[in-house]
Amino acid sequence: MEREIKKKGFKNLVVWQRAKELAVRIYPPTKEEKFPRDYSLIDQMRRAAVSVCSNIAEGIEGDTNREAIRFM
Repeated sequence: MEREIKKKGFKNLVVWQRAKELAVRIYPPTKEEKFPRDYSLIDQMRRAAVSVCSNIAEGIEGDTNREAIRFM
């Protein structure tokens, strides 16, 4: 299973695709004037959304299942 996932790549994982979609969807509402101008909240929301896809990718690209699980 591990080799299959590595061979296909993390971009083919549904969980990574959905995480990326979430990250992309977070940006437009946080740019609108209706969104509170709490810049630290905006930054935290954006970084958290991007972090999910980054962790999935980093875990899958790692050397071991244990490493992948740690990043998930």
